[in-house]
Amino acid sequence: MTELARKRPEFRNINAISDLPTYRLPAAGWVSILHRVSGVLMFLLLPFIIWMFDTSVSSEYSFAKFRSAFNNGIWFFPGFFLKLVALALIWAYLHHFIAGVRHLWMDVSHKAVSKQFGTTSAIVTLVLSVLLTVVLGAKLFGLY
Repeated sequence: MTELARKRPEFRNINAISDLPTYRLPAAGWVSILHRVSGVLMFLLLPFIIWMFDTSVSSEYSFAKFRSAFNNGIWFFPGFFLKLVALALIWAYLHHFIAGVRHLWMDVSHKAVSKQFGTTSAIVTLVLSVLLTVVLGAKLFGLY
C-alpha cells in the first residue's frame, strides 16, 4: 500500500538553456558520447593518418621528412601542433577501442547488463584511455 501512495518521479523534457549547465551526465553517458566523438575525429583526420603512414614507410628520405615535420613543422603548422594532433588521434583510437571492447563485452555477457557494471566499466574506460594517452603522449613529446 505504501508503494502506491509514494509519489512517482516526474519525467519531463529538459530546457537546453536552463537545465543543461546543471545536468549531470553519468559516466556511461560520457563514454557513449566520447565514443562517437572519437570515431568522428578518426574519420575526419583520416587524410592526416594516411599521410603519416605513407611518409613514414616510403623511404629513408621520406621518413627523415616525416621526423623533420614533427620536430620543426611543415607549411605553417609548427611541430608542436602536429604532435598535438597526433596525440588527439592516439586518444581517439585508444578510447574508441576500449569503449568498443566494453560494448562488445556487454553484448556478449549476460552478467554485464547491470547498472553497476555499466558505471564501473565506463569509469575504467575513461581512466584507462586517459592514462594510456598520457603515457604515449610522454613518449611522443620526448619525456622518456
